[in-house]
Amino acid sequence: MSRAYQMMVEIEKFDAEKGEAIKSAAEEEWDFEDWYSRDGRLISSGQSSLCGGETEEDFAGRLARAIWKANGKYCEVTVNATYLEEIPYETHSPSEETYERLKAQGQLD
Repeated sequence: MSRAYQMMVEIEKFDAEKGEAIKSAAEEEWDFEDWYSRDGRLISSGQSSLCGGETEEDFAGRLARAIWKANGKYCEVTVNATYLEEIPYETHSPSEETYERLKAQGQLD
């Protein structure tokens, strides 16, 4: 059974000369897109699925190993996992009273 996730990775204290290799290694493990650098960190996110009973912790370990191998040494790897199949949400439905108030205030002209 597969489970859909949004994974965000932040990589810090890595060898800047190996940045492209690190990105490639991470992309082999997950569908990361749109890498950017901020304050000496590499950051990306992407959506895919965990399969075969792999946990979020298992994935984070697998990703860190690939990144460390590409970097040639330890660097900080942080993974933020969002399970997409049961995301909490709130429903908002502005009332007719809201409409009338905005209309009276001239905000709907």
